[in-house]
Amino acid sequence: MTELTLSLAAARALHLAAQGLLQPRRRKARKADVLEAIRQMGVLQIDTIHVVARSPFLVLWSRLGDYPQPWLEELLAEGALFEYWAHEACFVPVEDYGLYRHRMIDPGSMGWKYSETWMAERRADVDAVLAHIRANGPARSSDFERTDGKGGGWWEWKPEKRSLEVLFTAGQLMIARRHNFQRVYDLAERVLERSLPGWDDSRMPAMDETRRTFVLKTVKALGLAKASWIADYFRTRPPRLDPETLVAEGALLRARVQGWDEPVYIHPDHAALAASAADGGLSATATVILSPFDPVVWDRRRALELFDFDYRLECYTPADKRRYGYFTLPILRRGALVGRVDAKAHRREGVFELKSVALEPGTRASERFVRDVAAALRRCANWHGCPQLRVQSAEPAEFAAVLQAELDSDRIA
Repeated sequence: MTELTLSLAAARALHLAAQGLLQPRRRKARKADVLEAIRQMGVLQIDTIHVVARSPFLVLWSRLGDYPQPWLEELLAEGALFEYWAHEACFVPVEDYGLYRHRMIDPGSMGWKYSETWMAERRADVDAVLAHIRANGPARSSDFERTDGKGGGWWEWKPEKRSLEVLFTAGQLMIARRHNFQRVYDLAERVLERSLPGWDDSRMPAMDETRRTFVLKTVKALGLAKASWIADYFRTRPPRLDPETLVAEGALLRARVQGWDEPVYIHPDHAALAASAADGGLSATATVILSPFDPVVWDRRRALELFDFDYRLECYTPADKRRYGYFTLPILRRGALVGRVDAKAHRREGVFELKSVALEPGTRASERFVRDVAAALRRCANWHGCPQLRVQSAEPAEFAAVLQAELDSDRIA
C-alpha cells in the first residue's frame, strides 16, 4: 500500500470509525453487540462514579444507543469477559486473558495496585481470605465485617478488601460476577473452568509476542496512532516495540497526517477504511455524549493533538478550582469535540440536570448544531429515565436559552 496522506478531518474520521463512533447505529442493539463493541475497543474501562450512568455503561451507550444495562454484567458472569488492570481497571474479552498473565505473574511491577509489603507482613491474613473463599465460595468485600474501627474510604480499605485486591492483581482471584456493581471474588481456577476450560500457563504467549500483540491491538483500536500514543492504551511498560519494526515486517502501515511532523501507523485490517478516509469517503455524522473514560478522550494528550480538545476530569479537583464542573461529559458532534456538559441524573424526579454546557471557543451554534446537540442530550436523558431536561448555565451564556428552547420543542420530544 502506498503511504497515504490524510487531512486532519480524515484522521479524525478514521479514528472514530475504528471506535464505532462515526455514524449513528441503524438497528437496535443486541446482547452480542455489547461484546463486539468491547472487542472493537479492546477494553472497557470501569469507574464507579454515577452522577450519570456509570462509565462502562455510558461508553457502550455512545456506540450502541439504548440497550439493557444488565447485559454487561451478564457477559461477565457468563465468562465472555473478565476484569483486570488493562488501561486501568477494565472489562476485557476473555480470549485476551493470556496477554495479561505476565502482569499477574509479576504483580510487583503493578505499582500501587499491588503491595508486596502487605503480602509479606500480612501473609496469614491474606491466606485466611483465600481459604475462606476456597471453602465457602465467591465473596464480596462486604461479606467481611470491618473490625478495625476505621472509615470506609478507598484510602482506608479494610484489611480483607486490601487482601482481596492484592490477590486479584496477582491473578489468584478473579471477578466471578458483580452484584449491584460490587465485585464478587472467586478462585481464578474456578472462574477459568467456566470461561477458559483447560487453561494453563503453557498457553500464555511469550513476552515478545505479548508486546507485539498489544501494539497491533492498540493501532487497530485507534484507527491510526502516533508512536507516542501507543503505550498508554494498554499501559504497557518498557521495553517497548518500535512500530517501525512492524512496518518493516508488513504488520503495520505507515501514513502521514497533514501538519504533523511524525508519521502515524495503521493496521492492515483498516487499509481500505484508511484509503476511503484519505479520499474523503468517511462521513462523520454521529452526535453523542461521551464518558470521561471513553477511549476517545482518556488520553488527554491524544485528544488535544487529534481533536484540539483540552480536556481534564475535575471530579478530583477542589470545587472552588473547577473550571467546567464535577463530571463533565465531552460532546462529540459530526467528527469534532465541540463542548462538554456537567450533567446530573435525578432519577427519582425524572430530571436530567445540565448544570453547565460549555462550547469550545469559536464554535458556531447554528440551528443545525443546536438541533444535533439537543437531540443527543435528549437521547441520553431518556436512556437515564429522565424525560425532563433543565439547562442551568452555558458558555456562551446565551446558548442556555437557545438549547433549552430546542429541548422543550416538539421536534425532539
